[in-house]
Amino acid sequence: EYVQYRGSAAGFRATAASVPGPTTEPFAAVARETGTWILAGTHAEASGDPARPYNTAVLLDRSGSIAATYRKLHLFDVAVEDGPADTESARVTPGERAVVARVDGTALGLSICYDLRFPELYRALALAGAEVLAVPAVFTATTGRDHWEPLLRARAIENGAYVIAAGGCGPGGPGAIAAWGHSMVVDP
Repeated sequence: EYVQYRGSAAGFRATAASVPGPTTEPFAAVARETGTWILAGTHAEASGDPARPYNTAVLLDRSGSIAATYRKLHLFDVAVEDGPADTESARVTPGERAVVARVDGTALGLSICYDLRFPELYRALALAGAEVLAVPAVFTATTGRDHWEPLLRARAIENGAYVIAAGGCGPGGPGAIAAWGHSMVVDP
């Protein structure tokens, strides 16, 4: 999550661009050069509100073409006792739909970070045929310690699907919340 920028809200807004565009093109070039599918984390995608871009996951095929995009549905509006507080909805426009894409014959359900706390999204993805659920995330260090792995395992078990979760880690740039990391793949 936030692969092209992780820091202040002002910086996130300032880096917003169209998709495809300057933040996705380097990933498209790697996909073309290596002949590999790439789920390029998330990008600040320009929306109709310049103060609130979308938080968008971009799936690129082997030719570097965009196969699917997913705009984060559930925004992190949370205050943790003795922990971080964040109002993602103040800087991000939410998406409107669940997305399942075909990757070489396998159905991949797309999600982003805080979506992990909403089992109905993953159920919808599974009912739409998703066999693998992708979760790029910058899960906070505070909540990640207790919730990251159990939630990933729950989504795999309850949907009979594999879960691939890339977790950003460390402090990030100025204005960013420390992230838990602990990327993993979970089987059904």
